[in-house]
Amino acid sequence: MAYLGEPVPTVPQPRPIAEPPGRTGPWLFVRPGGAAADGPSGAVLFGRDGTLLQNVACNGDPAMVHPMAGVRAALSALRGAGFALGVLSNQPAVARGLLGRGQVEAVQARAEALLGTIDVWAVCPHGSHDGCACRMPAPGLVIAACRALGLPPSRLTVVGCEETVIAAALAAGAHAIRVPGAPRPVADPHLPCTLTACPAADGPAEAAYLLLQH
Repeated sequence: MAYLGEPVPTVPQPRPIAEPPGRTGPWLFVRPGGAAADGPSGAVLFGRDGTLLQNVACNGDPAMVHPMAGVRAALSALRGAGFALGVLSNQPAVARGLLGRGQVEAVQARAEALLGTIDVWAVCPHGSHDGCACRMPAPGLVIAACRALGLPPSRLTVVGCEETVIAAALAAGAHAIRVPGAPRPVADPHLPCTLTACPAADGPAEAAYLLLQH
């Protein structure tokens, strides 16, 4: 398909943080002017590890950032069609003290250098016992991204390989497309997504194609 040509990587500009960090809510990183709330296309959010980027357990090293196959072309096609783009990520390694905010931001900056600018990154820095509302499969992270983009959940589609990501999207009232996940690192014991019914695609490129047909 012609729209799947690989774009030239761009270097993102520094962006302010839209919301201060804290234990009560997610970390949000928003590109100024990046969310076209009045545009016709809406937004697409990708799960980070295993969907947007290769899944490296507790990764805080930009040198270990590698996009999944088809992601660069998919993002380019969606941008060209007027979609705002975002990323969702549970990062419990922050709560365990294995990663700091600077490392999370460094990974995001490297991803944008490879893939182009992202309008919003929504990150849950909490652990499973923190009782937050943003750790997926809770819908809080998706809802926070919607607010940052100025869009209702009904105009947003989440693309992910994890059951937690898909469940969070549907709980928030957003659409979802499931893509296959790569084998998980041994350090991550969670099961792959198998439970929630939603449309499926064989990868990010096909997910973009499905969205562009609507």
